[in-house]
Amino acid sequence: MHVVIVGTGPSGLILALLLSRANIRVTLLDGASTLDDRPRAAHYAPSAIRVLRDAGVLDDVRSKGFIPGAMMWRKIDGSPIAGLKDTPESRGEDGLTVLPLNMLGKVLLSHAEREGNISVKWEHKVVDVGQDEGGAWAVVEMRDGSEVRVTGDYLVGCDGANSRVRKALFGDVFEGKTWDAQIVATNVYYPLHDFGFTDINNIIHHEDYYMAAIISKDGMWRVSYGEDPKLSYEEVLANQPAKYERMLPGNPKPGDYKLTNVGPYRIHQRCAESFRVGKITLAADAAHLVNPFGGMGLTGGIVDVGGLAECLIGIEKGVADEDILDKYSEKRMEKWREYINPISSDNFLRVSATDPEDPFTTDEFLKFCREMEEDGTGKMKRDFDASVYDICHDFTQYYRDAPVSKTPATAVMNGTTAVNGVEGHASNGIKV
Repeated sequence: MHVVIVGTGPSGLILALLLSRANIRVTLLDGASTLDDRPRAAHYAPSAIRVLRDAGVLDDVRSKGFIPGAMMWRKIDGSPIAGLKDTPESRGEDGLTVLPLNMLGKVLLSHAEREGNISVKWEHKVVDVGQDEGGAWAVVEMRDGSEVRVTGDYLVGCDGANSRVRKALFGDVFEGKTWDAQIVATNVYYPLHDFGFTDINNIIHHEDYYMAAIISKDGMWRVSYGEDPKLSYEEVLANQPAKYERMLPGNPKPGDYKLTNVGPYRIHQRCAESFRVGKITLAADAAHLVNPFGGMGLTGGIVDVGGLAECLIGIEKGVADEDILDKYSEKRMEKWREYINPISSDNFLRVSATDPEDPFTTDEFLKFCREMEEDGTGKMKRDFDASVYDICHDFTQYYRDAPVSKTPATAVMNGTTAVNGVEGHASNGIKV
């Protein structure tokens, strides 16, 4: 089998590694000349950690990154509201891991370049895709303007929010909504630990909401904050010092911190009408989008390609028919609708629309966090830890003569559901 993957982001590279380990030949196509180094996501939840392990890269990811400590929700003055405090026992082998996405990309690419089954083609801009009974192909525009066709047995669009593959299949239709908000992702060196901040902090405020999380061993923090969506890129840059001074503890001025990146972007909740059309499939941001609070987009995308790999490997081994790709589309869309989309939406509303002076009346999840801390038996925390795998689905159960499903969600107790792939709980009809 030969699989053509469009996009050398993390989802495309992880899928390539999973397939290569099953002796499937892969060609990766990307219009860029190198990896994307913009400030983006950095946290990999337990469900994504399992996929990174299967891809053979987890040890390298952990050697360059780290496992963080507590996550807290706070008022704008820094005072704590509620939190999630992991222990080494609760983290387990799948513990949440931090490594900025540009650094993850380098780890993945270094592994891919050592695989004889993987060919990475830079400056190969995909402008169209097609298929027939014999396979699927990408029409590629080369650097000199000429076009070539790259053909495989299957083609996967892992080419991000503006996916050329998705647009070739469905045009400009990408159902969902765009939030009336703009998020500014910044990387900064500023000693937030000195002000009592934990490793991950979510600040609840109607105007100056933000997330601050340490993302490197040398003290770099990711600070992502809300900004007026009407502001231009230049206006966002000009307003950044005032936002920092107003919202960060210590009210720092530009000389008090070292800013390394600023990246404003709009946020969306969208899903393609299908993740499969014949021999062409979609995964990660090419298939669905969510806002960044809680990392559901990144985690969901990695879990997507883990499931898609199981389907393609089953076809290659002759233990699954091609219609298992319909199951991939059905189940991954179901997980997006039931978990990823509502949970990520609630994560954003939690920081931007909750009353910080009365959070437990209006937000059931924060109330649950407080109750979990007070639970002397530890049962609520154990149930919660099990719930983070609810966004997963085991596609090997559709193999012929398949063993009993290993889907972690089947063992979840008391109605818990994953939030962010990292935090969350639903019980007695409560959605968080």
